[in-house]
Amino acid sequence: AAVLIANEENSTALGVGVDELNARGMIAHIKNGPVYWVDAADKQPCLGTAGMVAWQLKATGKLFHSGLPHQAINPLEMVMEGLSNLQQRFYRDFPPHPLEEKYGFVTCSSMKPTQWSYPGGGVNQIPAEATVCGDMRLTPFYSADEAIIKLKGYVEDINRDISALPTRGPVSKYTLEEGLKGKLELTILGEPCSGIACTIDSPGNVVLCEATKEVLGECKPYSLTGSLPLVKELQDQGYDLQIMGYGLMKTYHAKNEYGLLSDFAHGFQVMSKIVEKFSNKA
Repeated sequence: AAVLIANEENSTALGVGVDELNARGMIAHIKNGPVYWVDAADKQPCLGTAGMVAWQLKATGKLFHSGLPHQAINPLEMVMEGLSNLQQRFYRDFPPHPLEEKYGFVTCSSMKPTQWSYPGGGVNQIPAEATVCGDMRLTPFYSADEAIIKLKGYVEDINRDISALPTRGPVSKYTLEEGLKGKLELTILGEPCSGIACTIDSPGNVVLCEATKEVLGECKPYSLTGSLPLVKELQDQGYDLQIMGYGLMKTYHAKNEYGLLSDFAHGFQVMSKIVEKFSNKA
């Protein structure tokens, strides 16, 4: 059976593709054999992907003239120091996992900013608020739900005593004598995505590796902290899900994303050999 994902790049379009077919029980029969998710790159088997949690951290301070910084609460400085605190605690609680080496993950779990914003204003004005957004990428040996609980706890701890955050210079502060205090607000953006560690010793993976080696002359499985939708959910429901793909990782989301027809031809050969091997075992 061949099933299209259909809505990976537009997750607002619900009720179509593999997730809807699965919800209706229309692909339950393929639990009897391996399921190959063709959405990776570089022609080698992908053994694992990461979970992903998108977050927003907003700092609220006090707007004031930059020539009188002692009368302001600088949200830019506060969100920078707050984020630094969150990252330090994240890497303490989610360090490199021993299984990451076995699966060949190219990086460990990570938490980092990817977007910054503030309402605007003159360069001589300390703004009232500032916002940073980013994500957590979690190897599949950590729970996205647990990471969210931890992240919320970090922010709550900081807000209990915002003055404990490091400041930037002798007049920088996050509380004022008038009783005003700065604060951080955390928002989780969208739904978290779970990572997957494919079953290495399953027939599906064994045959994929054999076919890859026969076509390409070598088999070098890898894992990475990009994320794929639905794969973990399908695995949890009993599918022997394996990941493969024949695009080019170096052009992922590039302005001129492309793949090579020769790589797609290799992919067709690999899939043909997979079908042949399972047919011979039937």
